[in-house]
Amino acid sequence: MNEIAAARAELTLAGKIVVGPEVLVHSDPAYSDLHDSSVKQKLDALHLEKIDLADSVFVVNPGGYIGDSTRAEIAYAREHGKAIRFLHP
Repeated sequence: MNEIAAARAELTLAGKIVVGPEVLVHSDPAYSDLHDSSVKQKLDALHLEKIDLADSVFVVNPGGYIGDSTRAEIAYAREHGKAIRFLHP
């Protein structure tokens, strides 16, 4: 969560419009009960819509970790010709 907040701030201060996930089901214990719900499916679809709006995608991947949802979002972004950058190679 801290790395996401830092990346959002850095990109915003660089003059970028940041559109990202607002509810992080996997990493926030407050939302753990949504992990396998229809709400999670709606959030996943919303993330893809946000990718559609974006010129590029910046992946915050602490230690190089990429989870299943993020992996699917990266594939979607690539299929739609979005430039993709990663916090960690």
